[in-house]
Amino acid sequence: MMTMTFEQKMARLEEIVSKLEKGDAQLSDSLQLFEEGTKLVGECRNELDCAQQQVVKLMKGSDGAPVETEFISEE
Repeated sequence: MMTMTFEQKMARLEEIVSKLEKGDAQLSDSLQLFEEGTKLVGECRNELDCAQQQVVKLMKGSDGAPVETEFISEE
């Protein structure tokens, strides 16, 4: 199976949500879709967590040049 990009995972999640919202799938199909969606959500969350850790905040230094500082979440 080909590895999906983050964007492909999000698109697939949108498809799954749409199908589940319609409510016309059989129970077994709905359960499979839900399981796939749950797995994709976990994978996307992991990717976003990794990306957040790589984010740096750019600030202007005393000499006017940009300075990278650690991004601190405001949560």
